[in-house]
Amino acid sequence: MRYFLGVDAGGTKTHALLADETGEAVGFGLAGPGSWESVGYAGLTKNLLDITTQALEMAKINISQIAGTGMGLAGYDWPSQRQAHLDAIQPLKLPCPLEIVNDTTLGILAGAAEGWGISVVSGTGCNCRGWSRDHQREGRVVGGGSHWSGEAAGGFDILARAMRAVTFEWVKRGPATALTPAFLQQTGAKDLDDLVEGVYLGRFDFNPAMILLVFEIAQQGDPQALEVIRWAGSELGMMAVSVINQLDLQNEIFDVVLIGSLYDGHPAMTESMGATIHRTAPGARLVRLIVPPVVGGVVLGMQESGQDARPVRSKLIETTRKLLKEIKE
Repeated sequence: MRYFLGVDAGGTKTHALLADETGEAVGFGLAGPGSWESVGYAGLTKNLLDITTQALEMAKINISQIAGTGMGLAGYDWPSQRQAHLDAIQPLKLPCPLEIVNDTTLGILAGAAEGWGISVVSGTGCNCRGWSRDHQREGRVVGGGSHWSGEAAGGFDILARAMRAVTFEWVKRGPATALTPAFLQQTGAKDLDDLVEGVYLGRFDFNPAMILLVFEIAQQGDPQALEVIRWAGSELGMMAVSVINQLDLQNEIFDVVLIGSLYDGHPAMTESMGATIHRTAPGARLVRLIVPPVVGGVVLGMQESGQDARPVRSKLIETTRKLLKEIKE
């Protein structure tokens, strides 16, 4: 029996998943942040060793039985960084073919039915990657550039846009918004004057709870909060459109895989995103990722070894869900 290792090293966690050639998930490992930008290359190596050991022990196999490995690595953004990442992986002494990609790409393999298309991340930050049908061409945005690169639709970008609506109320440039009393309560500011001054002088910091608060206020129907959510969806859609144009997918039928917790915040974001995409590519299908992206790492490992993962993809998804449920229990 041959086994395949998938790794997803992100900004907040690192996952390893082992599956056999039939698509049966048999081992899993979990550690903290894996991006070299967070923990350095030494920290990446440490986490890779840790999660691979966990997965091997759960599967009751040894590393010599791994036939292919695929890794999605946050912070692996440019070809010039490839060797440094391979050097960080080398201590695992993997005896098999290996491919590494940016972690956003794993979403395509995990979530797109045919294993190609586009993935768009909206979490703390945002990113977008795409693969052509033959995997010979990759499309991408800068990734993590935020406002200077025109990719400002991550959580803190949404929060900044919401704070702009609050500031517009203060300067009488815009209408009153329910975001204002919500932010006052969240920060402890005495009034709107104190809030704007405190944000300007750095007495009040933005935090993840305030990102979720923007979505809560939108759920209550506040027009300014809804505008923020629709704006974010449009920005994410334009990121996808740029990759669609790079890969000439305007007339294709393909999946756009949505990755990240913010897509659950309010339907207006996905609706706005879809409308933006469909103006350029009517055949695009928006698909919510429902399995951990590390599944895409296993698929990548299979492909790298020469095995066609498509016949076992459904089983891999099903057994991964079952395995993770058993671990939680």
